[in-house]
Amino acid sequence: MGMAPPRTRLGKAGLFVLVVAIVVTLDMVTKAWITQNIALYRPVPVIGDFFRITYTHNPGAAFGINVGEHSRIFFLLLSLAALVVLGLIYRSTPITDRVRLLAVSLVSGGAIGNIIDRIRYEQGVVDFLDVGIGSTRWPVFNVADMAVSTGAVLLLFSFYLEGRREHSAEDTG
Repeated sequence: MGMAPPRTRLGKAGLFVLVVAIVVTLDMVTKAWITQNIALYRPVPVIGDFFRITYTHNPGAAFGINVGEHSRIFFLLLSLAALVVLGLIYRSTPITDRVRLLAVSLVSGGAIGNIIDRIRYEQGVVDFLDVGIGSTRWPVFNVADMAVSTGAVLLLFSFYLEGRREHSAEDTG
């Protein structure tokens, strides 16, 4: 009687937990380092003026979107609602749709990272990645923002692929 071979692929929950844990950990570690080692609002050149570390707080959402004095609470509640929607998408996603599972995991991990900041800091989310040339700069962002943006693109791509599969099935059926 032999033993069953070990599973080499992560299951649905394993993939989700692993990706979320990596994103949240990277986000929290980088933000902790920034807040302890970089002066607020003082750009530190990394690759000349093109890529700088600039520690800021953002009370709004990605790309500097702000809705006034209650931005922090508004975007905290919006992020929590987004996690509920992502949970529903996760539940309905089959294990075989690895792109969608990765996408949902990335967006969830990024949302959780920024939710932690919204709770911890009255000033808002810690941002520090600063890219641009001279005064033409992308809004300052963080690891969580990169995960949300990458996950959102992958999620759109997964919905596009699903639509193509359904369209193909209709054509052949």
